[in-house]
Amino acid sequence: MAVVSDPVRLSDGGAGIAVLNWDAGLDLATLQSAATAITEQALASGVRRIEVAVPAADQWARRAFVRSGFRLEGVRRAVISRSDGSYDDLMLYARLAEDLVGGPHGFSSVMNTVLPRKRLIAHVLIRDEFGRILLCDTAFKTDWELPGGIVEPGEPPRTGAIREVREELGVDRAVGRLLVADWMPPYLGWEDAVELIFDGGIVTETQLATFSLQPNEIKRVELVTLDQAAGLVTPLSHRRLSVAMELTSRPAGFETAYLEDGRPT
Repeated sequence: MAVVSDPVRLSDGGAGIAVLNWDAGLDLATLQSAATAITEQALASGVRRIEVAVPAADQWARRAFVRSGFRLEGVRRAVISRSDGSYDDLMLYARLAEDLVGGPHGFSSVMNTVLPRKRLIAHVLIRDEFGRILLCDTAFKTDWELPGGIVEPGEPPRTGAIREVREELGVDRAVGRLLVADWMPPYLGWEDAVELIFDGGIVTETQLATFSLQPNEIKRVELVTLDQAAGLVTPLSHRRLSVAMELTSRPAGFETAYLEDGRPT
């Protein structure tokens, strides 16, 4: 296949795939118009996928292809040589024949691939009648943490918290009100995130005996005081825990605490 439309071109990528290339230096409007025209023509003629690789520094080209209905699929890091000896990333965009492009849904579907996203973490604060906190010693990190984990795409946070407790502790446990919402700065290679802590209520010795720990993730669980937790969790986690524990003693209708880096704003 050789579809040519100055100033953009399509080459055959095999298996119904076309690869788009364009002349450097085009203004936004020209590139967008030409890319849209050749893409619509190719998809109407039976091509099932059109893809284009754009240097990360080329903001105009990236914007033009997004406006033409292309969705961001991934990044090839540090593959383009710059004149100063450094390297630029290459952004991979694609459009499928079945992709919805026009209208509010199409616009949102495209923008959803390029706008920032944050991890959402849901943890559960479980404690005993003496106010000791249930913490997990995990197999993949040195600091301890509350039961819970990352919420899956499309999963409500509270449902995610219940699921994570079931997976880690082997029990179906009721999860109550939201105690804390905390913004977490970047840490240990992770980007920033939002953590929610739900009230998991009081656990008894009888209930603890029914726990079945996930062997690949949880090495052990212990009930510890807030002071003891300071030696097991990160300083950020301890700040957050202190606020959450204080809120458990307040009425159920009391306002949820919003924190940033474990600190009230």
